[in-house]
Amino acid sequence: MYNLPNILTISRIVVIPVIFLSLYITSFWWSMLIAVLFVAAAVTDYFDGYLARSRNETSAFGRLLDPIADKLLVASALVVILAKPGMVWSELSYIPAFIILCREILVSGLREFLREVNVGLPVTRLAKWKTGFQMTALSLMLFHGLWIWAYIGEFLLWIAAALTFITGYQYFQKSLDYVKSLEKAKTVEAKIVVKKQPVKTEAKAEKKVPAKKASTSKKKAPAKKTTKKVKSAK
Repeated sequence: MYNLPNILTISRIVVIPVIFLSLYITSFWWSMLIAVLFVAAAVTDYFDGYLARSRNETSAFGRLLDPIADKLLVASALVVILAKPGMVWSELSYIPAFIILCREILVSGLREFLREVNVGLPVTRLAKWKTGFQMTALSLMLFHGLWIWAYIGEFLLWIAAALTFITGYQYFQKSLDYVKSLEKAKTVEAKIVVKKQPVKTEAKAEKKVPAKKASTSKKKAPAKKTTKKVKSAK
């Protein structure tokens, strides 16, 4: 479980409290340190998957923890950028940040629901592009005050939010199609059960008919015996 890819994944979670401390430590050099740590953590998002595949060290623990570490890292950076004064050039940048946070919560809920019914929600190529734009935008925004990187980061954040919305809708549509297929299967089963019920009643009716004939034949037999006795008496 504690192989190199998983250690890189865990390192992204370990960095999160340090990034959060930038809300209280507002010096310029601490902010630069936080930005460098975030960039390093974002780079490990690529290398842990690459190393796991190349070294054949994929594991259930890594598949579980990798998306969680990504979402926690992105959410912590967004909270710092939105809560720390002077980190955004325009307040309109709160909109893409809100879209990204809502999408991450939505996809997490969908994955949890589909995991209960053993249905996977694989990462699409567009979702990988979305993650790349997110990490690049947040990295540049964390370098606030250093050249014009923060302004470029805000522009890239809008692109990331657009990709986030599209991929979130795609995942939601896949989950909705699965739910519709389940409901359709239930209705088909219900119709089959309804159709089988009249067949059973007819079978029971056919079984009862011979029983009635047998009873009538038994009743007629004594009548013949009585007629023979009458003839003998005469």
